Amino acid sequence: MFAMRPATAADIPGVAAMIRSRSTWLEGRDMPSWRESADNLAAQAENSHGGMWVLEEDASRIVGCTTVQDQTPPWGWTPEELAEPAHYLFTTVTDPAYRDQKPGTLIALWAVDHAAREGKEWVRRGCMFPGLVRYYETQGFTLLHEVQRTRNRVYLMARRAERLPDLSALFSGHEASTPTGRP
Repeated sequence: MFAMRPATAADIPGVAAMIRSRSTWLEGRDMPSWRESADNLAAQAENSHGGMWVLEEDASRIVGCTTVQDQTPPWGWTPEELAEPAHYLFTTVTDPAYRDQKPGTLIALWAVDHAAREGKEWVRRGCMFPGLVRYYETQGFTLLHEVQRTRNRVYLMARRAERLPDLSALFSGHEASTPTGRP
């Protein structure tokens, strides 16, 4: 059974190992990886203001992570969009050994429900690869903007926040997976 919880400094080694595992998978497919920045990304778990959440299996193994920000980055979005309450996801990484359980989809569904519980209207995210756009579209996200940022083209996506009552069947202790513990 899976659970989402806020990351802590104690999670840094597990998050780094999971990112390296994903990097090996990406490199085996001649895709860019996060190997060089694995330790820096994992260090986000230590942020005392929160932000990074981990997906773990049976309270023992980290199989994914995402960072949740209350502010949408200002570039690429309209002033009207920036005024809407939203969570912005970034640095979402999953362990490829768990592909059959679809941990990335579990994280996305959790984020949609979590945002609704927090009174947000949207869940937004950005990515730099058309393949990820197609993948996130299978999770209900819609491509809204394409923005050229320095050397990279960034695809900005969004999905309406909504309560997902059936989600509790996929997560242990789902009601307690928000900071407030509100159902």
